[in-house]
Amino acid sequence: QVQLAESGGGSVQAGGSLRLSCIDSGYGACIAWFRQPPGKNREGVAAIFFGSGSTYYADSVKGRCTISYDNSNNVAYLQLNSLKPEDTAMYYCAASQNCVRARWMEADRYGQWDQGTQVIVSS
Repeated sequence: QVQLAESGGGSVQAGGSLRLSCIDSGYGACIAWFRQPPGKNREGVAAIFFGSGSTYYADSVKGRCTISYDNSNNVAYLQLNSLKPEDTAMYYCAASQNCVRARWMEADRYGQWDQGTQVIVSS
């Protein structure tokens, strides 16, 4: 079974940065990152659509986050800067064959998920 493979999580102090990587399996037309803070629902963080190269971000991370895709190596990256304690969550990358611009944050559109990586931001 082809799967996404994510890496790059860890613990960091507030104000720091992390870069998450997700090796793409070639499954979908877009890749997104979601996160699930402790005791809260999963939420979309950012997405990139391969065809147009368009990127989308949740309001909570705009200006602090960049999603990109390396076509040569089929790897997606999520760069997180100026991290805050509220960014603490399990982060998941996901791929979709049903990518809709206005609905990129809808988790049920993504058919392939990785197992997640923990990000902990301490104050």
